[in-house]
Amino acid sequence: MEILNLNYFPIQCRCMVFVFFFLYGYEIFASWKKVWTSNGKSEPSLKAFMADQQLPFWVQCTKPDCRKWRQLTKEIQLTASLAATYRCGMKVNNIKTEGPDQCSQPEDLRVAEVTDSWWHSMLILPPLFKDSPASPFLAAYYPDCVGMSPSGSPSLCPYFQPFYQPNECGKALCVRPDMMELDELYEFPEFSRDPTMYLALRNLILASWHRNCEEVLTSQKCALHIIVRGLVRVRCVQEMDRVLHFMTRKGLINTGVLAVKQPLLPERYCSKNIIVIGAGASGLAAARQLQNFGSKVLVLEARDRIGGRVWDDTSLGLTVGRGAQIVNGCVNNPISLMCEQMGIKMHKLGERCELIQEGGQTTDPAIDKRMDFHFNAILDVVSEWRKDKSQSQDTPLGEKVQELKKNFLQDSGIQFSELEEKVLQFHLSNLEYACGSTLDQVQAIDYSGDIVKVTCSDGSQWTAQKVLVTVPLTLLQTNVIQFKPPLPERKLKAIHSLGAGIIEKMALQFPYRFWDKKIQGADYFGHIPPGPEKRGMFSVFYDLDPQRKQAVLMSVISGDAVPAVRDMEDKEVVNECMKVLRELFKEQEVPEPTNFFLTHWSKDTWSQMSYSFVKTGGSGEAYDILAEDVQGKVFFAGEATNRHFPQTVTGAYLSGVREASKMAAA
Repeated sequence: MEILNLNYFPIQCRCMVFVFFFLYGYEIFASWKKVWTSNGKSEPSLKAFMADQQLPFWVQCTKPDCRKWRQLTKEIQLTASLAATYRCGMKVNNIKTEGPDQCSQPEDLRVAEVTDSWWHSMLILPPLFKDSPASPFLAAYYPDCVGMSPSGSPSLCPYFQPFYQPNECGKALCVRPDMMELDELYEFPEFSRDPTMYLALRNLILASWHRNCEEVLTSQKCALHIIVRGLVRVRCVQEMDRVLHFMTRKGLINTGVLAVKQPLLPERYCSKNIIVIGAGASGLAAARQLQNFGSKVLVLEARDRIGGRVWDDTSLGLTVGRGAQIVNGCVNNPISLMCEQMGIKMHKLGERCELIQEGGQTTDPAIDKRMDFHFNAILDVVSEWRKDKSQSQDTPLGEKVQELKKNFLQDSGIQFSELEEKVLQFHLSNLEYACGSTLDQVQAIDYSGDIVKVTCSDGSQWTAQKVLVTVPLTLLQTNVIQFKPPLPERKLKAIHSLGAGIIEKMALQFPYRFWDKKIQGADYFGHIPPGPEKRGMFSVFYDLDPQRKQAVLMSVISGDAVPAVRDMEDKEVVNECMKVLRELFKEQEVPEPTNFFLTHWSKDTWSQMSYSFVKTGGSGEAYDILAEDVQGKVFFAGEATNRHFPQTVTGAYLSGVREASKMAAA
């Protein structure tokens, strides 16, 4: 009998313990206990020893018409390769098994008991996985708290981080390895008392996905790595499907640009008929997920291209992003994941940024470091001030920064030099840059009945069980789409409490790289504005060719500079940019650009913005409210619905994955 069922066989188990000590001696147990104590948190008891070291392994026959479970003899160690190839009667370690057709032999009766609901609740010890793929990620945790045996020796993997390390938070696609999240507890309430089995399976799945994200991860692949003694392995393999489907639905695995040949989820998730309005990052992410799940998806898009505010331009001889281009933070980023899946290499921007003054002088890095410190200190004080204030007491960020700066200078007696003031203006322009969004010509969404009706401007109508709206915030604010019935007042208030930020981008192609000598290989350089009135006008220039062969610079227009150039001709804006460059490189000749482009997001009919920000008097809660569905029929995605990662393609993509999960489960 299995030691894990001691409640049922107390006399036999006592005999097993006695026989063990008689045959093997206390020294073996003491040696194991020492390792367990140094790595584990639970008690190194005799029960734990028997479960971890003495119970036999069970393995399933891989023959499709058999699939019976067999108990291996005590001397046979289970491995993933053995689990992948095992057949009934198979010779293992030169041990012969008698009988012509071992698959015809009946399965052990104890296997059937494992499927019963009471079996899991009567386990004396939770499973203790050996050599789990999760081990390298979880060196900072007690193994037995995350479903692994403390008798192993894990080491941390630096490349992927699917799990929070202790005291970490705020990373995308990341979970706590030692506790279940609320949605997991809701989905798997039977594990609420002791979540160890669930955690062991979930952690194994996540680690397996990050070891190979280029192929669909299946429960069969994961089951091979469930190395645990006793009949508990049977139960773990049986539970694998449910856990893997849940992780797939959440978008933590089997996501990105995988080639999926058959639905990733069971049929009950595949009957949805869904319309996605907008083929930007969030809409495409949701549509891809839902299609991979097995749903029928229709995407409505107004433009003659996909991507929304992600729009690449190749007219200057290399790829320049008219919209999003820079990935902020690559660890666990779905954009990084897709690059990995497609074999695309990303260029990591260096940290060095020369700040050049008009007149051509390079700014002393010590001055930049000092003003950066003061600037961030002022923002910290703003943050502390805002914590205990109501929305009615709110103040525009720019005004508060200037107020606190004035108070600081008065109280400290410090005086900033003229150059230091200009450097501070540079940092303020970067703040304005950070705060600076497709759509079929859809006129109305009627969700008053059981079926949602979408009406387009040409009179055509589409119907679906559910509709996902991914249009930019500005289009919701200006009522481009009429909702019937009107959206709830709570959602309308949230829509109007967020602001629509605008930045514009200019890219210039030159006959040669005139900037190389001065910036010495840096990926970008900064422009110190001559005064506050010029803040935001070409504050940073990016070198867009990491190979240093093409001569293309891209710069950003932000803050008050955006309305200043809105009604200018493109050539006039180019001339303004060239005046800046010639001031920054005054000691040399700066050639005329051979080609250029200037974006006009503020005039774009289907965007009218770059990305969202919280307006004065608003709060981050508006992002959460905007993400709420209406009556389980109308759903919302986009960067303005992602409180944790707004203003980014990452946030937009993750919001699409989030809504796909909600729509599949609803």
